This record gives sequence, C-alpha cells and structure tokens, in this order.
Amino acid sequence: MKGYHTINNNKKNIPQATIHRLSICHRCLELFAETEKGRKFKTISSSEISEITGINSNQIRKDLAYFGKFGRRGIGYPVQDLINTLGYILGSSRKWDIIIVGAGSLGEALLRYKGFQKRGFRIKAVFDSDISKIGKMVNDIKIMNVKYMENYIKKKNIKVGIITVPVSSAQEVVDCMVAGGVKSILNFAPITLKYPHYVKVNTIDISVELERLVYFLSSGPKIND
Repeated sequence: MKGYHTINNNKKNIPQATIHRLSICHRCLELFAETEKGRKFKTISSSEISEITGINSNQIRKDLAYFGKFGRRGIGYPVQDLINTLGYILGSSRKWDIIIVGAGSLGEALLRYKGFQKRGFRIKAVFDSDISKIGKMVNDIKIMNVKYMENYIKKKNIKVGIITVPVSSAQEVVDCMVAGGVKSILNFAPITLKYPHYVKVNTIDISVELERLVYFLSSGPKIND
C-alpha cells in the first residue's frame, strides 16, 4: 500500500490487546481526519496519534510493528494511508454480513445503531423464539423464527453473529451458530460458553465491566502489598 513497506498478514501470536488498541487508533484517526484540524494533516506522528487516542506512542509503534514497517522516520505516517491500512489489517475494509439472535431491548438497540454500517458491518437478519415478536419489522428487518437460523447461516454464508438472548438459551444458540458455519461471535449473555477452538467468541458482561469501574470508587478494604 502507498506510503508503507511490506505488510505482514500472519495473525499468529498477535496479542488481543494489540488488536484492541489498533481498532481504537483506526476509529480515532477516522474521526480526526473528518475534523477541520484533521483535514490539514497529510502525515501524522506516533506522538500526535497518542494525543488523539490516549495510547502511549511507543506502544503504538510496537503494535504497528507486528504487521510490518510503517511510515518514515522524521516524517510520520500518511494519514489516509494509515487509516486504509488499519482497516485492511482489522478486516473492516471488507463488508461483513451479521445476524443477531435475540430481539429484546438490547437486540433492537443494536438493530437501530447506525454505526455498524459505517464500519462495514451489515445486519442481515435477526432471530428470536418469541412467537409474539416473529414477523415484526425492526429498522426494516423482519424478525425470523430461530429454528430457521442454521439453514439461513449456511445459505447466506454468514460468519459473524451477535447473541443477546438470556443465559438459559445462549449455549444452544452458540451450538446452532457454529453448526451453521459462524466463526466469530459477540456474546452479551453473562455466561461462559463452550465452542470449538476454531471459533472466536468475545463475551461482554456489562455488570462485570461496571464492577471494574466502581471498584476504583469504592471505599472498601485496602489490599496490602
């Protein structure tokens, strides 16, 4: 790609924290490039990226180094090239079709979220087992019966799924997704799921995340070194 040397596509041994930080860099750079100030930047240094992301500049250089040699010493990184390359590395430069299972409050909120489309994610279908919801339209997408999910995944070659069902149904949904061919799953059910080694599952437990936050506000007992 323009402005860069070779890009290493070997994804083995890349820390998840690196992918997380590069995703933050990608999003922040996209937003920065759309601002009046950002439009004046043709190149950007790791220190300047640090200012807009809050990530240490040395860490940014280290994370990028996993994927090859970027930019030029003393000049920095061409902004648009870096945005495009990060999108390529992260896979968001492609279009990804997604299904959601669970048409409750969270599922509907995700359906209405417009940010997915901007990042290359297209929600193609939503499934639920509640007869009262099946057939209804949410953001121009019809809620389908979950019993048809596996065949839909196979027919449409869906690789990404989102789970917003209760804990009691989550494992069954994962099994069905995997059987259909889904390889990456974002799970909002607060449960440890079982799945094959070739499937990637990220679980977001909102209550756990809140506990991590309020821990630092707590006046509870201190732990001695």
